[in-house]
Amino acid sequence: MTSPATLLLNNARIYTQDDRQPRARALALAGRRILAVGDDLAHLVGPATRRVDLGGRTVLPGLNDAHIHFVGWALRRHWIELADTTSARQAVARVAARAAQTPPGQWIRGGGWDANVWPEGTPTRALLDAVAPQHPVLLDSRDWHSVWVNSLALARAGITAATPDPDDGVIERDPVSGEPTGVLRENAIKLLHAVIEQPDLDESCAALRAAFPQAWAAGITSIQEANDTPEALALRSFQTLLRQGALGLRVNQNLPRQHLAAAIELGIQSGFGSEWLRIGSVKFFADGALGSRTAWMLEPYRGETDWCGVCTIDPEEFTEEALRASAAGLSVMVHAIGDRANRAVLDTFEIVRRAEPEWQTGQAAPNRPWPPLRHRVEHVQVIHPDDLPRLARAGLIASMQPIHATSDILNAERHWGPTRTRWAYAWRSVAQTGAVLAFGSDAPVEPFDVLAGIHAAVTRRRADGTPGAEGWVPAERITVADAVQAYTRGAAYASGEEQIKGSITPGKLADLVVLSHDIYQIDAEEILAAQIEATLLDGQLVHGSLD
Repeated sequence: MTSPATLLLNNARIYTQDDRQPRARALALAGRRILAVGDDLAHLVGPATRRVDLGGRTVLPGLNDAHIHFVGWALRRHWIELADTTSARQAVARVAARAAQTPPGQWIRGGGWDANVWPEGTPTRALLDAVAPQHPVLLDSRDWHSVWVNSLALARAGITAATPDPDDGVIERDPVSGEPTGVLRENAIKLLHAVIEQPDLDESCAALRAAFPQAWAAGITSIQEANDTPEALALRSFQTLLRQGALGLRVNQNLPRQHLAAAIELGIQSGFGSEWLRIGSVKFFADGALGSRTAWMLEPYRGETDWCGVCTIDPEEFTEEALRASAAGLSVMVHAIGDRANRAVLDTFEIVRRAEPEWQTGQAAPNRPWPPLRHRVEHVQVIHPDDLPRLARAGLIASMQPIHATSDILNAERHWGPTRTRWAYAWRSVAQTGAVLAFGSDAPVEPFDVLAGIHAAVTRRRADGTPGAEGWVPAERITVADAVQAYTRGAAYASGEEQIKGSITPGKLADLVVLSHDIYQIDAEEILAAQIEATLLDGQLVHGSLD
């Protein structure tokens, strides 16, 4: 006999993401699990059942951000915010204000600047020296692939005109003197790591506790932490909060490349963990980013004769390490922005798949006792049309971020041109090949506003309507249903957790979100007006109200 429900939600528009029962009007929970889904569940009411009439509001599975730097976002909330600056002068003014409140010698951190929209163009250390001569200053670019520093920061790191560019990194220099200008790109940023003040575990945990409610307010119940520090600060922070009973999101923690050898030695495999904290993939970087003009391209950037960006890992080296990860039961996720990077990544994954007998048969092999690994390409930001079918053929997840498309319209057209941007952020074309889409935000690069992401995916327009009624490259627009699926079932599949989350199915975790509007039925422009009215995590209300 079925036990009574602890909570019964009636008169709702429930989009389950379960193909066996796509729509329903009622939903019953038994504690932290979904008990039943249907149109009339009155037979599950018991003496202790709480009954709620949702008044026709919309219910979705808890939203899952498939690519986020949540610890970085939480810690960066205390930095100088530069994402809305329209000039280097404005950015410098904010640094000056912070310097006036900061003891000399202490680091000043900030982030979000984009020189592509500044009339001055790429900034210099002299601008920072003028307002913060006694503070080392480090300001991350919006895409996190460049930094802008002052002379004191360079001096602390020992970076001079004689310092060579590291492999796959760029120290921008004055063309006459050869002195560093104050902008470092890609692996050159690592030259600063030894001298930057790093947050400790207590600071990180406190920042996360304060950040969880912001995620709940966005309807997010699960995240996939896209990387970690060399000190494993994210993993240690999430473990600490889990022990304290204070982990406010379900976390799939991906491991940085430098932890591959340690993970193999310890025998850690993808999927190890619990419903709250689980090991995901090993993270690699194949190239840089669009805004920093370091994405690795097949052809030169517009206006250039030979600059095609930066390859941040030798393809042969990547193949060797990806094979090592696969042989140890660790899936691979790789950042790939440019079309050349995506092609190189696909070349590697085709080799890796040929070495995976479980991929060929769909069953674990005696010396590989795990299901087929869920390898992923992060961003797939621009891809050559010849390479599109290869994603599905290799069974790869396309982990993409819709909000990047509308944010990057001007930069993409400026740096890549119309021929290549036709295949930029090509969600519809990718999905039509059969590849699984998993959507995220890449916060703090962009806000983790899922409804804004859905709006971007459906309209390919900014909130102000830019670039027009049809949107940017309208052939790549997708439906609301496809976008929601990428934030729920697709994201759960990407982390290998589709058996416990991603759809409103009996037996799965009771992670839910209640919306003010039926985003499936309203005009696409109204999606931005929808509100997250309630978020349930593990069957408990953590945001808003059900009444």
